[in-house]
Amino acid sequence: MEFLHTMVRVADLDASMHFYCDLLGLIEVKRYDSERGRFTLVYLAAAGQLDEAKNTFKPTIELTYNWDKEQYSGGRNFGHLAFSVDNIYDACNKLMSAGVVINRPPRCGHMAFVQSPDGISIELLQKGEALSSQEPWQSMENTGSW
Repeated sequence: MEFLHTMVRVADLDASMHFYCDLLGLIEVKRYDSERGRFTLVYLAAAGQLDEAKNTFKPTIELTYNWDKEQYSGGRNFGHLAFSVDNIYDACNKLMSAGVVINRPPRCGHMAFVQSPDGISIELLQKGEALSSQEPWQSMENTGSW
């Protein structure tokens, strides 16, 4: 057995692409539009795994956009996606500057949580050892849920 992809239904493909690609840095490796099924599938990969994803389409995140509008709830029930980052403070600063709420700040220099536009919890983990704890993160309270 091997992991292939995680599928996330999205309500607004443009907002989701901005979040996953522009803010988190994922890269589109495949797109499929189905006129008959009235949906679009977009497969995204992390830069460090791009070669493998381009060849095998794994490991990827599959964004599923249904053209007929539906209301999705229960994003929290999904669990979360996890990504390692080179600098957790820089990653959180970039997201926060773009208006993304840091639900669980990286007080420990190792882990943070945010949510996608569709309420999917995203865990950010510092690559390697935790960074030294620093402000404003050390004093920042949790916001909402993750």
